[in-house]
Amino acid sequence: MISIPVTPEEKQSGRLTADHLTQAEQALRADGIVILEDVVDTGHIEALRERMMEDLPRILARPDAPYNFNVGNVQQDPPPFPPYLFRDVLVNDLIISVTRATIGSGLKNSYYSGNTALPGGTRQPVHPDVGQLWPDLEHATPAFGLVINLPVVNMSAENGSTEVWPGTHMDTTYSILTGSARIAEKDLARWHDQRPPLQPTVRAGSAVIRDIRLWHAGMPNHTQTPRPMIAMIHWARWWHEDEKIAFPKGTEEFFKHPDLRTLGHFVDGEPDYLNHNNAYDLQK
Repeated sequence: MISIPVTPEEKQSGRLTADHLTQAEQALRADGIVILEDVVDTGHIEALRERMMEDLPRILARPDAPYNFNVGNVQQDPPPFPPYLFRDVLVNDLIISVTRATIGSGLKNSYYSGNTALPGGTRQPVHPDVGQLWPDLEHATPAFGLVINLPVVNMSAENGSTEVWPGTHMDTTYSILTGSARIAEKDLARWHDQRPPLQPTVRAGSAVIRDIRLWHAGMPNHTQTPRPMIAMIHWARWWHEDEKIAFPKGTEEFFKHPDLRTLGHFVDGEPDYLNHNNAYDLQK
C-alpha cells in the first residue's frame, strides 16, 4: 500500500504537490487505501491522546459500554469541544484535497468518532462499513464515501492496527442490500490468494484514508496500553446522510471550509459524548 511522506512545505501551504495528489488518487482507486504521513500537529495529537485516555475508563464503566463486535474494541468519541477542536484534525486541507479529488466537490462530513483497541481483545469479523450501491454489478462504481482514520498513538500490528484487504473495495459480491456485512470464508480465501491482507504501521498524526467499501477488521492489541484512533467520514454530496455531530454553540465558524461541509448539530454546553455510542454487531 502507498504511504505518502507529506513535506513541511505542503503542510505549511495546505496543498499537496501535483505528484503526491496523483499518487493518493491512484492508490485509492487501485488499493482502496492510502496513508498521508504526519499531517496533524503533534501537540494536537498529544492533547487528544491524553483526554481520550482519561475518558476511556468512564466509557468502559458504562453498563452498556459501546463495544464493536467484541469487548476488545470499543467505540470512543474524541472530545468535541474546545480546547480539543483542531482545524488540522476536523478540516485538514491536505486530507480534504485528496477526498475532494476522489469523490468530487460538495463533500460533507457526518461523523466524528473513533475506536479503541483494548489490551487482550480478539479480532473482529472482516467486513466493509458500507457495501456496493447496487447488487450484481459487473463493475464497482467510483468511490462515494471515504473514511479518515487518525491514530493518536503510533499504530502497528503489535497494538492492533486495523487489518485491511487492499483492492476489495472493487469486489461486487456484497451490496448495501445484502443484509449482512460479514465476509464469508470462501470470499476471504479467494481474496487471500490474490492480495493478502495487511496491518499497516502508522505514526500518530498521520491520516489513513480508505474507501468505505474496503474489507477490514479490528485486530487484537497485544500490548498493555489501549490504542485509540479517531474516525471521520467524507461523503459525496448526493449521499443521503441524516446523522449530525454534536458540537457546542459558538463553534460554528470553526468548521467553515470552501470544500467540506461539516454536518454539525450545535447545542448548549458540552455534548454528552461519553454516552453517545451504542454497542453493535453485524448480522451473522
